[in-house]
Amino acid sequence: MKSYERKQLLARIDREGATIGASIPETITVEGEPLELRAFVFEARSRESVPAEDREEIEMAKRNLRRERIARRERIEEGDVGRDRGEELAESIIGIDRALHALSDLGTADVEAEAEAQERADRKRWVSFLQQALGNESGGRRAGGRR
Repeated sequence: MKSYERKQLLARIDREGATIGASIPETITVEGEPLELRAFVFEARSRESVPAEDREEIEMAKRNLRRERIARRERIEEGDVGRDRGEELAESIIGIDRALHALSDLGTADVEAEAEAQERADRKRWVSFLQQALGNESGGRRAGGRR
């Protein structure tokens, strides 16, 4: 593969929005083991909430996918592959990116619920503080009133 072709492939991989319209590969080999990536992502995304024991598996899969992405990108960078193989690697990298994006926001419902609970607690503390500062505590004192 020529230098400019390699640069074009790398630019395509690194482009913002490269995953738009891309599909997740049906199967991918990660660290020598075949992984049914599309089914794995579909199954993980189809649940309303992800149990703690499954989150660990998903996090491990994401780490392995990131490593595989780096290894494939390095093969293109080194230029040890032909044009066709480089295209295949680029497409698989974009598919890995799509899968990583799909897996990245799993469990956000828990994070959102936690953030809402935190916000409610913050509001309650703020109202309590204002009541104390203005003398409107439940003890019956009023702001600017006499004791």
